[in-house]
Amino acid sequence: MGFWNKLLKIDRRWIYTIIWLVVMIPLLFPFKIKPMAMPPVTRLFNYIDTMPEDKALVISVDYTPDIQPELHPMCIALLHHAFATKRKVGLLTLQVMGLGLGEAAIRQVTEEFNAHATTHEDSIINGEDYVYWGWTTPIITILLGMGERITNVYPVDYYGHRTESLPIMKHLKNYDDIGIVVSIAGSSIPISWVNFANTQFGVPIGCGATAVSAADYYPYLNSGQFTGMMAGMKGAAEYEQLVADKFDELGIKWELRRKGTEAMSSQTAAHIAIMIFIIIGNIAYFVIRRRKK
Repeated sequence: MGFWNKLLKIDRRWIYTIIWLVVMIPLLFPFKIKPMAMPPVTRLFNYIDTMPEDKALVISVDYTPDIQPELHPMCIALLHHAFATKRKVGLLTLQVMGLGLGEAAIRQVTEEFNAHATTHEDSIINGEDYVYWGWTTPIITILLGMGERITNVYPVDYYGHRTESLPIMKHLKNYDDIGIVVSIAGSSIPISWVNFANTQFGVPIGCGATAVSAADYYPYLNSGQFTGMMAGMKGAAEYEQLVADKFDELGIKWELRRKGTEAMSSQTAAHIAIMIFIIIGNIAYFVIRRRKK
């Protein structure tokens, strides 16, 4: 049996082992990549970056733990961007399983900023710089009720504080005080935000979606109903790069942990390995077919 025949008959377990190594090694020792942001991500970033200073960013943590690796970096990147540019932030979730994910994201980012803060103004304070409203139901009551008065929908926040007593809520009464709502989800929840918050009250909506769901959202993006969109881990990595560039522009010296970008190094290596396998397999096939002729 010749070399090419042996190659085509190689035990598939060797291929699985190679792919496993190609995926795992960059996760443990990620190599640096610099993603170039695509227009949907750039549009979202630029809109948030140039919002009026008195407008808040609201993040709807509408994803669940099973898709956390793909979508959680988007939430972290948005929080980094908002706090670096002194934006007020409101967080909520329309899925009860998102409660812990939202709390983990805001805790991580506030700890990062506060570890480098030297004054009260540099610190990120709960109730002053951000509010985590948490979860309630039903969805339609939330989406419509926030257009009237947010404290009626969320009388207490995730931590049990009366929302009316929080300083941030004096300037965050309803959609009129919100610059954009970004829904990060692996379901159709972002469309609900469009149908009610955008259509009824005119608040801009951004979207963070899994890569497999992104195709369903492009009509909303092209029509302007979505201001911008992050699609999959690649979208998260692109936004992370824009935020890192913003940090450099603002003179913020400490380096961000960019999990989306780190995971993209693994994904990139896996895609390259698969392409190499396909090329080798095709070469072997055509060589053997020529010999048979």
